[in-house]
Amino acid sequence: MSAAPGRVADSTGNWVDGLAPAWMRPYLRLARFDRPIGAWLLLVPCWWSAGLAAIAARAPWPNPWHLILFFIGAFVMRGAGCTWNDIVDRDLDARVERTRSRPIPSGQVSVVRAAAFLVAQALVGLAVLLQFNRCTVIAGVVSLAIVAVYPLMKRITYWPQIVLGLAFSWGALIGWAAWFGRLDAPAYLLYAGSIAWVIGYDTIYAHQDREDDALIGVKSTALLFGARTKPMLTLFYSAAVVLIAAAGYAAGGGVIFTIGLAAFAAHLAWQVARLDIADPEVCLAVFKSDRDAGLILFAGMVLDAAGRAWVW
Repeated sequence: MSAAPGRVADSTGNWVDGLAPAWMRPYLRLARFDRPIGAWLLLVPCWWSAGLAAIAARAPWPNPWHLILFFIGAFVMRGAGCTWNDIVDRDLDARVERTRSRPIPSGQVSVVRAAAFLVAQALVGLAVLLQFNRCTVIAGVVSLAIVAVYPLMKRITYWPQIVLGLAFSWGALIGWAAWFGRLDAPAYLLYAGSIAWVIGYDTIYAHQDREDDALIGVKSTALLFGARTKPMLTLFYSAAVVLIAAAGYAAGGGVIFTIGLAAFAAHLAWQVARLDIADPEVCLAVFKSDRDAGLILFAGMVLDAAGRAWVW
């Protein structure tokens, strides 16, 4: 797969390449605004947690202001995380076909300017975080340690997806803390379930780079699982469903939550059935569909909260 001049290879038609001012495009690509799927996947556990908190509190819906702040924070902090990742991985990215056209290895953005852009995004993220209570602020700051070490994990372990799961699932704690000012069993169970989900979908994503990763010595669960990927995905996705079910029922979820969870589980089963690890385009399409799976589950939580609040 080759990219047009200045365009990142693993993005197709998007508003950044077509509408953004030319000077801004490399920075928007650095923050992955041309490929927002990662921001959605970072956002979904935040919204799950907010939905679960609403169920537990017998509220008719999640706090709308929290949902908006989570949306802004997810897109900004995912951009900051990707910028940090690209600074750390710039030499590796230059050796992989899909990533060598990214802004830093292709020379569109210098490391110094990328670092300044990283600081700017982090400050916006901090401004968002400070809108919440003390427990949420502390939890948000603690998460930065995981984000910082993630880019290094692929160099030392075949399980970097676990560390990504720890980082991308942190919102499962944040939404609950934002509502209650503390962390309880449902939040921890949701966090564990989300980690299993992230390990699954990022394994699918990693299959796009499996051959290049093997050549340059980068590790991943895609390389570790190989031909056993589908059974391993079934294992992790099943764990995700069971743990999220436990979280939902511990919070007081009812029939509508169960229906949403069943639809989420069916979507994950469809992913495993459709996946072809030898076809990068199929891997990317299946990976992107996890946003829909996550939003289906969130819809079930919201409708369950509304229904139970009306009954009570």
